[in-house]
Amino acid sequence: MSLRKDCFTCAQELRGTALPPRERIAADDHWRVAHATGTALPGWLVLVPRRHVTAVWELTDAEAESLGSWQVRLSRALREVVGCPKTYVAQFAEAEGYAHVHFHVVPRDRELPEELRGPGVFGQLNRPAEEWVPDDRADLLAESLGLALSLDGLSAELLGADDPEGWEGPAGRDGSGRG
Repeated sequence: MSLRKDCFTCAQELRGTALPPRERIAADDHWRVAHATGTALPGWLVLVPRRHVTAVWELTDAEAESLGSWQVRLSRALREVVGCPKTYVAQFAEAEGYAHVHFHVVPRDRELPEELRGPGVFGQLNRPAEEWVPDDRADLLAESLGLALSLDGLSAELLGADDPEGWEGPAGRDGSGRG
């Protein structure tokens, strides 16, 4: 695994188990999930390759194969934990100091104002520090999301499927609990 000390994401990866819960919500051999920093939106996640990658075309076949599954599983976990009806997924890796590929998996709350929907949601990043999701809240969300991801994986195992396509969680497909 190639990591660079001058890369923020790689430096975080080098910390391993010393990372706080919000920085290591879940991981496998290829990807690590963290709660975004500097955001006013609880549950804003970033999915990062565990090696230094600066363009999507640099992903290995194995990394690419698991990417879609991660995005769907994270969206399901966010729905379960924060109750969002939709998630946004985006990848730019253009901000200064953040050239390491990372995928934003962003919960879109029912109450999110129209001007912050779609690309406008990025207005929730780089907010003044007093508006950021506090570390203790991000850590609690991380633990809840980790549990939801574990249950999603267990459901797939019990169903004998690699990807629990039909699993809808306790709320059901429409969120009503009726299925």
